[in-house]
Amino acid sequence: MLPLQNIKVIDLTTVAMGPLASQWLGDFGADVIKVEAPGGDSTRQTGPATEPGMAALFLSTNRNKRSVELDLTQPEGREALARLIEGADVFMHNIRPQKLAKLGLEPERLMARNPRLVYAGLLGFGEAGPYGGRPAYDDIIQGLSGCADLMRRQSGEPQYFPTITADKTTGLIAAMAILAALTGRAASGRGALVEVPMFECMVGFNLVEHLYGRQFEPPQGDTGYPRVLSRHRHPYRTRDGFICMLPYTDAHWRAFFTQAGAPGYADDPRFATMAARTAHIDALYELVADLVAQHDNDHWLAACERIGVPASPVLSLDEIISDPHLQAVEFFSTLHDPGLGDVRLPGVPVLFDGERPPVRLPPRLGQHNREILGANDPKQA
Repeated sequence: MLPLQNIKVIDLTTVAMGPLASQWLGDFGADVIKVEAPGGDSTRQTGPATEPGMAALFLSTNRNKRSVELDLTQPEGREALARLIEGADVFMHNIRPQKLAKLGLEPERLMARNPRLVYAGLLGFGEAGPYGGRPAYDDIIQGLSGCADLMRRQSGEPQYFPTITADKTTGLIAAMAILAALTGRAASGRGALVEVPMFECMVGFNLVEHLYGRQFEPPQGDTGYPRVLSRHRHPYRTRDGFICMLPYTDAHWRAFFTQAGAPGYADDPRFATMAARTAHIDALYELVADLVAQHDNDHWLAACERIGVPASPVLSLDEIISDPHLQAVEFFSTLHDPGLGDVRLPGVPVLFDGERPPVRLPPRLGQHNREILGANDPKQA
């Protein structure tokens, strides 16, 4: 039995951040009911597809859910949603605050009808600040939260991370916050209002290492962790490819320099301690690049395993799918559907009692209307 087996989630979120958050809850056993407007979530049309409405991005963010199609512009649709929320443990949305009242979804109203409800708003910005209520997508938050500036410091010009970092990170935090609220409810018997703003989440995410010298008042240095920001921080070129390698401790570095045939560098005052290496990180990375280039990948992978220094090859996205470790732990699931054919889905990365939770295909639009709403389905009226 999965830990959220008895939890019901009504999910009104769309695109990526919210659906990823609810997908985590579904992965952990919750009954996630995805409520979609006519036409469905926009990601149903994003990417390749073998069936209309079941495109790649939708498949990757909506496994382990059921789907109900409701037209919330109509009174009967709003009433059907209200009935669902009355019997739910969690309600989550990513609707801008100024639109909630029009739909009858203000937290005060819903929590009065269901005092045990965990009401989660996944927003661009905290409502108390001047940005509250503004629209936001991943690109906007990456620009505001420092992601693009981090890329500028390393590469010379502002760029986005080539992944939807803000959506994925905030989705994880949202799932964690909802779980925390459910844990609190178990003790108090009362639900909670949870606000999860992308901007604040991503600022906290980026400043873990990059607040740095500004951690102190007065400042003890600038923002930005030099090792991570170094323009020389990238996979090392070898004779026949690239390798990722990170000697980290003093013992790691001494072993690496010895293995590289340059033991004297271990006593170089620029590289002898963690603080010194951080202060001279560009010089260190340039030196390591010259040493690593003298041998091939196999040499360094074997050497690093021998001396206990973490190292790996660089895998392409295509190579990840056939990685022997992921195959051995049965991370991917290939599911067959009569309409879609074979569909590969990444698995749930955590195990419960040694078992990986099962993966179900994402639902078609409105697939579970009759099953969930029964006689209250407005589409059947």
